[in-house]
Amino acid sequence: MVERQKQIGRDRVSRLVSWGHWFAFYNGLLAIIVGYRYLGTVGFPESIVGWSYLALSTIGHFSFLAFMVYLVLIFPITLLLPYSKILRGYAAVVATLSLCMLLYDTIIYDDYGLHLSPFVFDLAWADLNGLLQGTSYIITPIGILALELTLANYLWKRIEKIRKRNYGNKVVGVVGLCFIASHLIHIWGDAADVTEITQFDDAYPLSYPATARSFMESYGIDNSLEDQDQTRPKTSLKYPLSPMQCTPDDKPNILFIAIDSLQAKLVDSTTMPFLTAYADKNQTFQKHLSGGNQFSSGMFSLLYGLQGSYMNAIDLHYESPVLTQELAASGYQLGLFTSVDTIARPQAIFDDFERIDSQYDDSYASSDISSVENWQQWIQASTQPWFTLLNLKSPDSYDTPIGFLGVKTVKADRSLKSAEKVLFNQYRQSLNFIDSQLKEILTDLPANTLVVITGVSGKMFTSNPTEARVNLSPDNVQVPMVIHWPKQSAHKRINYRTTHNALVPTLMTQVLGCTNPTTDFSAGSSLMQPSDRTWVYTGDNRIFAIYQQSEITTIDRHGKYRIYDSEYKKRLKKKMSAPELIEVMREGRRFYIH
Repeated sequence: MVERQKQIGRDRVSRLVSWGHWFAFYNGLLAIIVGYRYLGTVGFPESIVGWSYLALSTIGHFSFLAFMVYLVLIFPITLLLPYSKILRGYAAVVATLSLCMLLYDTIIYDDYGLHLSPFVFDLAWADLNGLLQGTSYIITPIGILALELTLANYLWKRIEKIRKRNYGNKVVGVVGLCFIASHLIHIWGDAADVTEITQFDDAYPLSYPATARSFMESYGIDNSLEDQDQTRPKTSLKYPLSPMQCTPDDKPNILFIAIDSLQAKLVDSTTMPFLTAYADKNQTFQKHLSGGNQFSSGMFSLLYGLQGSYMNAIDLHYESPVLTQELAASGYQLGLFTSVDTIARPQAIFDDFERIDSQYDDSYASSDISSVENWQQWIQASTQPWFTLLNLKSPDSYDTPIGFLGVKTVKADRSLKSAEKVLFNQYRQSLNFIDSQLKEILTDLPANTLVVITGVSGKMFTSNPTEARVNLSPDNVQVPMVIHWPKQSAHKRINYRTTHNALVPTLMTQVLGCTNPTTDFSAGSSLMQPSDRTWVYTGDNRIFAIYQQSEITTIDRHGKYRIYDSEYKKRLKKKMSAPELIEVMREGRRFYIH
């Protein structure tokens, strides 16, 4: 008798476990239906490869999420309280809450571009009225609960028939195959930079697709798109928001000198005497911030005038900056002078330029010298107004030419470590070399030349690239900004805070005569007037910082955030300021089509 009761108990638990697995599977299908809303934000693929990956990824990912919810929240209750009525009701409530959370996440992702996390939840709670409108947020959970209860009871009544048909192993096999195949395809897509695949990396919550770029490259697998014929996907970004209306009155030559890793506070009369004297005669912006702490994010903000959250937008792999489009349309000849290994994102950022590369042979100093020579030859041969982007790279690697005699070594800041003090003085030598190149470039320029000199990003003294990538301190993002306007030499020192995003509106309005509101094509306002915003965004779509008046908030793609004082020296134990961060998130979605 005792053995029979144990057997009956085991059969009941077995039946409940089987029912739970099928309940989780069908909830995975419901999650796929809800998750379809994410694609309205990210955009749909156009190729068979993109659709195949999306189908496999969606089935595998949401089925996995549903199973994890079952395993963590429902399966233990199956063993503790093996009573079907209790379990069906409890499971229906858990599934309802999970689907409602997923639905809420789709709303937040559409509005902010981030998934739910403690940080995002705090942010969304402060903006709840803006996110949830009408009465659907009351009716929808009730409807989902009714559906879950119906599904739970329907499966329970038919679980024996389902078990006899032995579909379970087949379903597990198909779902498991989808899950594994999607990750294998993503490994290839990430290594080959197939945007039809990688554009979905952040689309789904708790999604961490596998990558193996370095592994595949070591085996000689091609990681470029040069030989791939990709069709441009259906647009999800409207950039600019309205057709541009530009009529330039005058067409000055424009020389844009962008120096990699140029830290603002080391531009002084000892280290860079020529640039310091040049700045004293022209317009200088004392509190200028780059749009990022890396080459790609800094250059993106300079040429697109958008905040770095748009860097990964699939459309911008095919859409060059509005600034360079309008320059070309106005009859300018565009030239880019940099080293051959320079790669920036998005892919279309330099499409409007004639690119003249200097060779890189383990010395950026030599490349910079060649770039300057190439630029001089190019402008002499030019027969029409020109816009040239001259990118000098030596400071990023602390490089100087062989035999270069620079400035005397000085005592480094006490806060620097021993190795950093060595890098500090070598960095000064590199800046002094760049200063000599600037003197050669800016001497005897054509009179009708507008000159912009700035840093692509700042510099922190470390040989650890990961540390440099996540550090968003003023040292790493504060850069000089000097502008020489043709036929003007009056010194003007600007003391309000400015950003790289403001350069595009400045050139578009002051040089190209564009009458569009700057919000049509940029995240910034003109450098010529203080911004009415109380914050500045710097970084990319992976990690970024919000600079406010007295604090700096850093946020990563998972919503983890830290708050520092204005010097980035001390972590503050306080909550973020929701209104400003809501503005930041809205700006990061403003150009997307909803």
